[in-house]
Amino acid sequence: MKLSLSIKAIALLLAMSVLFASCASTTIIQSDPPGAKLYLNGEPVGQTPYTYTDTKIIGSTNTVMLTKEGYEDFMASFSRDEEVDVGAVIGGIFFLFPFLWTMKYKPFHTYELEKK
Repeated sequence: MKLSLSIKAIALLLAMSVLFASCASTTIIQSDPPGAKLYLNGEPVGQTPYTYTDTKIIGSTNTVMLTKEGYEDFMASFSRDEEVDVGAVIGGIFFLFPFLWTMKYKPFHTYELEKK
């Protein structure tokens, strides 16, 4: 009886770890021309191209500001509602909370800077 309970607990733990692994969403932020300073949600994070990953829930929005000498500052935003995450949808069938992560970011966000 104890062995059966242990196997069920291990199976549940493994299933949950697989489901939670799909909670993260990644996008690559690019600029034309590349090498622009990148600010996400008001914080400097590096230069383009930049790989951004988070575990925010569906509908979360991020603001982007790009600056580069000789170019106009550029502001935009992107939200975690751009593409369906099939793994999270399947997980949501068994557990309700993965539905909070059923959407993800597009793989790429490319922004064109204008010269001053």
